[in-house]
Amino acid sequence: MTGQPVALITGCSTGVGLHTAVRLAEAGHTVVATMRDPGKQQALLDACAAAGVSVEISLLDVCNQGSIDAAVTDVIARHGRIDVLVNNAGAGFLGSVEQTGDADLRRTMETNFFGVWNLTKAVLPQMRAQSSGKIISVTSVGGLLGQPFNEAYCAAKFAVEGMMEGLAPLAKQFGVDLCLVEPGPINTEFVASVRATSAAVLASLQEPYATLAQRYMGSTGDVFATYGQTGDEIARIIAALATSASPNFRTITSEFAKAMVSSKVVDPTGNSVIKIFAERLKG
Repeated sequence: MTGQPVALITGCSTGVGLHTAVRLAEAGHTVVATMRDPGKQQALLDACAAAGVSVEISLLDVCNQGSIDAAVTDVIARHGRIDVLVNNAGAGFLGSVEQTGDADLRRTMETNFFGVWNLTKAVLPQMRAQSSGKIISVTSVGGLLGQPFNEAYCAAKFAVEGMMEGLAPLAKQFGVDLCLVEPGPINTEFVASVRATSAAVLASLQEPYATLAQRYMGSTGDVFATYGQTGDEIARIIAALATSASPNFRTITSEFAKAMVSSKVVDPTGNSVIKIFAERLKG
């Protein structure tokens, strides 16, 4: 058993996960940085070398229950505990409900929701037994606001929000804190990948969706360019939560994102949110 707190992080090959691994290592954690394909570890190794820290790199596919069980068992066997779980691995998808195939929907839900559910379920017994721990899940403003052409992604993130909000009071009885980190636009490899993989779907849209998608994606690009945060900015927030004695349950990571969400919070009818996105679709 190590004397340092042990952090298990998913999705560490790029972006928020990579930066979170470095920041938690700098904060004194023993970091087990996991990824679906350990062959993509070089960027993380380079970042660790630049920061003068080291992490352990391990295989973990959040869509595979056997992989989840093996990873959690291995960490506990080698370190005796898991103090922090960061559910960061995710998969985005752009497309309307009518044009979203079953395979894309299930992939989006498996990675973003069922992966979080199953990994949390695997880690929680150990945290409950040690009467301490933190489970930090990276969701999105898309877990609070449904957005056009993001129906599948938002459905998955809404599900995580509901799961964690329901579980948090129970976990608190066992000394375990649950936290949600809700970024707005982020400029990372993840976002670039989502746009690239969804380009074919968007290009194939028929009217009336094609024109609406063009308008919406055009305005979204401006938002990312103007308000997008970096992966490291989100990682610093995660590290602060991981090291806090009493972390907040919900952290919206930027003033821009807070402004987006405020319309929903103060309007119980939901009409203001619908109006905001409807205006964007008008062009």
